[in-house]
Amino acid sequence: MTRGKLSSEYVASEGQKIENESLFFVWLRSGFFLFFSVFSLQVSTFCFAADSDRQEELENLRKRIAAMQLEMEKTSETKSEAADALRESERAISNINRKLSRLAARQREADHKLGTLQEQQQKLNEDIDRQQALLGKLLYQQYLGGKQEYLKLLLNNQDPNQVARHLHYYRYIARNRAVWLASLRDDLAELEAVGIAAREQRTELASLRSEQAVQKKSLEKEKHSRQRMLSKISFQLRQQRREISRLQRDENRLAQLVEKIAEMLAQPKSKSLFRNENLPDNRLDGNPFGQLKGKLALPVRGEIANRFGAPRPESSVKWKGLFLRTSSGQTVKAIAAGQVVFADWLRGFGNLLIIDHGDGYMSLYGNNETLYKEVGDILRGGDAIATVGNSGGNENFGLYFELRHKSKPLDPLKWLAKQH
Repeated sequence: MTRGKLSSEYVASEGQKIENESLFFVWLRSGFFLFFSVFSLQVSTFCFAADSDRQEELENLRKRIAAMQLEMEKTSETKSEAADALRESERAISNINRKLSRLAARQREADHKLGTLQEQQQKLNEDIDRQQALLGKLLYQQYLGGKQEYLKLLLNNQDPNQVARHLHYYRYIARNRAVWLASLRDDLAELEAVGIAAREQRTELASLRSEQAVQKKSLEKEKHSRQRMLSKISFQLRQQRREISRLQRDENRLAQLVEKIAEMLAQPKSKSLFRNENLPDNRLDGNPFGQLKGKLALPVRGEIANRFGAPRPESSVKWKGLFLRTSSGQTVKAIAAGQVVFADWLRGFGNLLIIDHGDGYMSLYGNNETLYKEVGDILRGGDAIATVGNSGGNENFGLYFELRHKSKPLDPLKWLAKQH
């Protein structure tokens, strides 16, 4: 091969290769971007439709439960009881605490997201600085070499093989310069987007903190209101706790509630104490509830202050569940997977939450201070659902817990895993 032939044909072919490879790179990036944009749009559309169906189903369930509650209130006795004076205050305390819990979760999420964005910003700035430094060196070298660098290499009487290696090296630099420039433009655009997102996140955090402060003030107000009311009606509460007829009415009201929920869901669409130290988890999720007998844990740690079927103090009314005596504010956990079918205040049981576990099985959690979950929420075993309180006029802090199958009370102790 002559030096003239090398200079004319080789340089032309190398230039064409550089141009073709740059165009291919741009086409490839555009193709991938288009593919993932279309794919993401299809996935988003599918998820949106599924979320819409789920939301509609939840709204229907909540409306049916609300209608059932309203019907029960109309048909129940109109006789006012002392605990009823606490209803609105205890409901409000539960609702505000639930809002505060959700605000705290959103704040943790926003803080984490802001931290991630700040890390992204730092990394992008480092990448941009590095790319700019590389491009600066490349442009400086090209400036020193001049625009005729290829021609100089061909005409300076060097070995043709060495010339070919140099040309390949320059082709590599030219190709990667296009890549660097494209990457730099992308990084600058991404940096701007990340900066906007970070500013929005800071604004959201400020809003969350402001809302949290408002809710805390409301909570303190409601707690003071409840305490004043308790002071006024404490004597009446003590008297009514000993009334057999009141206990029976409360039991009947709860039984009626459970039966009505069961009917709705069935439609198409001794004083010895011992401590519980085990808590539920999600290892048993996926198994039919009927197969979990002998495998469950109670929903809160504490002393079991009564046994199923034993008579209540100074009355012939028998316990249909367990009272787990423990300190205020302890977290109550779902004993197994299921769906919340009731979450509201009920006379005699305060802030009450009921979970449907399928096949006619339900678990009931009463006398809570806070209900974290609402009707329609899907739960896993071990999910936090409430905090311990003494709502409903109970003099002791603790959780009232029942298990039922087809509305019939079951002995929870027979369902517990053996403690080792």
